[in-house]
Amino acid sequence: MAETVRVAIKRLPHGEGLALPAYATPGAAGMDVLAAEDVTLPAGGRHAVATGFAVAIPAGYELQVRPRSGLALKHGITLANT
Repeated sequence: MAETVRVAIKRLPHGEGLALPAYATPGAAGMDVLAAEDVTLPAGGRHAVATGFAVAIPAGYELQVRPRSGLALKHGITLANT
């Protein structure tokens, strides 16, 4: 059985009203996170997108942010260091 790990999350003022990270489908490997801002990037542009929350990751664990495969494939959207 999978271990339950408690992760403290704090909603920041600019994230009011946004859904918290959640699994989109049963059995999904990762949670979906919404952006707390609207951003339009030019080709080749870069921007750190706010999530609207802060997370306290327990010692011995990590949080990873990865590009969505559909967006990466269809539109060339990716993340630095992925």
